[in-house]
Amino acid sequence: MTDAAALLLNPALNEWLEGWEKCMQVVLSQITGHTVAFEASTEPLPGVEFDLWFTVVAGGSVRGEMTLRLPAASVIRLAQKFLQATEPAPNEPTAEHKEALEELLRQVAGQAATTLASTAGGEVQFHVATSGAPAWSPAGIRTLLTRDEAGLPISIEIQVSAALAAALPVRADAPLAAPVKPTTVQATYEAPANAHYERLRDVILEVKLRFGSRRMLLRDVLALSAGVVVELDNNVNSPVDLLLDGRVVAHGDVVVVDGKYGLRVTGVADPGSSF
Repeated sequence: MTDAAALLLNPALNEWLEGWEKCMQVVLSQITGHTVAFEASTEPLPGVEFDLWFTVVAGGSVRGEMTLRLPAASVIRLAQKFLQATEPAPNEPTAEHKEALEELLRQVAGQAATTLASTAGGEVQFHVATSGAPAWSPAGIRTLLTRDEAGLPISIEIQVSAALAAALPVRADAPLAAPVKPTTVQATYEAPANAHYERLRDVILEVKLRFGSRRMLLRDVLALSAGVVVELDNNVNSPVDLLLDGRVVAHGDVVVVDGKYGLRVTGVADPGSSF
């Protein structure tokens, strides 16, 4: 079965690949400082021995694997941008380049976890790790092509396994999707339906991270001293809450960026709901 035929039979797969493309575009636009435009196709990249592979394991509402493949030159260019490196790029990716690219792709996965929740039919999580070429044949491929400021090519190939494609929920009213044609996608922002929100866009709000909590007796609080350990209700693998005015608005995983703590968002609270 050709990739185009697979996409025709499974519109959710096409929606899934488009979601990853858009998230890749948003993150790359952020790290490069300019809008990234992709040409997308279903043709795989030519296989090269020094390509770098990453396996993305999906969990939650859908389970399965997908891979991201980048040529060595694309790895170096994206990693240099992510690291804000000013020195000349080496001929081959270094360990630092590979680690930087893995962190970049984790940021894409965090964005995709939120974007693809509706496609997955519920909350979805992604785990990204370096790997080799997959043993399975892809049910769908989306190859993204762009160029940096110097006009040098950057290529990213996304492959989705048959198991993951089969796990995607198919809506009864979904129309058959047309084969993907090469397109140029621009990163855009959709304004809220209520234009009055525009007045509030520049208002600064304070958000806090909560690693956990615990109720304590007053006498135990008064007895606190240096060296005392206060155990929280969350374990080390629990997600961290992002609070706005004491209300949980999102949760995610703690990351370190340039020596500072950060939060990779894995879930966002729906309006009117509580986490």
